[in-house]
Amino acid sequence: MRQVIYAINLTLDGCCDHSKLSADEEQHEYYTQLMRDVDLLVFGRKTYQLMVPFWPDVAENHSGQTKAMNDFAQAFASKKLIVFSQTLDSAEGNNTRIVRANLQDEILKLKQERGKDILLGGVSIPSQLIELGLVDEFRVVVQPIVVGDGRRLLDDVSLPERLQLRLVESKIFKSGAIALRYLKQ
Repeated sequence: MRQVIYAINLTLDGCCDHSKLSADEEQHEYYTQLMRDVDLLVFGRKTYQLMVPFWPDVAENHSGQTKAMNDFAQAFASKKLIVFSQTLDSAEGNNTRIVRANLQDEILKLKQERGKDILLGGVSIPSQLIELGLVDEFRVVVQPIVVGDGRRLLDDVSLPERLQLRLVESKIFKSGAIALRYLKQ
């Protein structure tokens, strides 16, 4: 069965607002490797519109500021993408599908399909899947900054019971950021 992996960047105080965070070359390399281990990306509309057309354009034009950005863009652009949205009219590229069906049913179906693991990004869709108990692995990169405001991870989540995780890997970047990999127990 395919695993559902949630990856997110956070500040030390839990902020996941993309406008308050930035990734360096080492972090892009980390996410590129993660991207190579999956074959399907799942986003909501907001995250999709943050990522596309930016990363596909970087992949096409090799316009990243670093080699790591270009490598990430290439990995990103090569993946199938599912966007859960009730309001998005169309999606760019042949590898993207908009889904308006029941989130839980669709993810359960995707988990049963053959292929590599599934990578979630953003906040809203992953939060719903965490509440439903459908996220198997958490990849959190904690940035060594405190911003004091902005959207917080899992603000609106109401878990039916405590979610116990097991740390299976950690990596400290030169910047002081820490990548943590947790599996659901």
